[in-house]
Amino acid sequence: MLRELDEIILFFVVLIIFLGLIEVGYRLGRRLRKPADEAAKTHINALQTALLGLLALLLGFTFAMSVTRFETRKNLVLEEANAIGNAYWRSQLIPAQYRPTVAKMLHEYTSASLDYHLADRDSPRFNAANATARRIERQIRTAVAERAENPPSISTIMFIQAINEMAQVNEKRRVALENHVPEPVYYLLFIVAGGSMGYIAYGTGLYGRRRPISTGMFAAMIALVLTFILDIDQPSGGLIEVGQESMERMQATLAQEMQQ
Repeated sequence: MLRELDEIILFFVVLIIFLGLIEVGYRLGRRLRKPADEAAKTHINALQTALLGLLALLLGFTFAMSVTRFETRKNLVLEEANAIGNAYWRSQLIPAQYRPTVAKMLHEYTSASLDYHLADRDSPRFNAANATARRIERQIRTAVAERAENPPSISTIMFIQAINEMAQVNEKRRVALENHVPEPVYYLLFIVAGGSMGYIAYGTGLYGRRRPISTGMFAAMIALVLTFILDIDQPSGGLIEVGQESMERMQATLAQEMQQ
């Protein structure tokens, strides 16, 4: 559900909720200000510190999870582009009459791989891109097997190995695109962050000081960090995206080779 929301909209929704919790906490603290003694205020301050420490721990843990997944997706783009390039150059070892067909199939395969990135939030398109990639793999293997010598030559074996490696990297990339930070982690972050806002405002209410600027800025920063973590966990949406330059260059290279 969270991943279906635009990051900007999510930022303002979270910020408004945090500001509402701050107002509720302040009003509640102000109402209980007179009967509260110094021991109660000290207890609230200790809870504030504990909650803020827990929030910092969770934010750091979740940020590390999202960045690790982002780096994995980024590296796999380069790895798959290299695997496709390796398959193409090894295809130059097979008989010349089959090379244009293989180059065309690899070009279609590269286009399907690029669709993975573009179709991250579009399940039908994602499944179609996956089906296209699997179909092209079968077609390449079938075409090579039908024309292979018996026993197969070393060049044919090397080409089949390159195709197998290409398929393995493609599957790893598909899994990486589907691998997100678990959504319950975001809910936990939101609950802890909201509780921290409420306790901070409750403490200001006990002392009779609203401090809207500092608490509002703190709420905005936490909402921004939460939105940033969610954004970096999305490979094809938001401000931070996994670059596809390697795959685009490989697509252009194959298109150029097909024209020669």
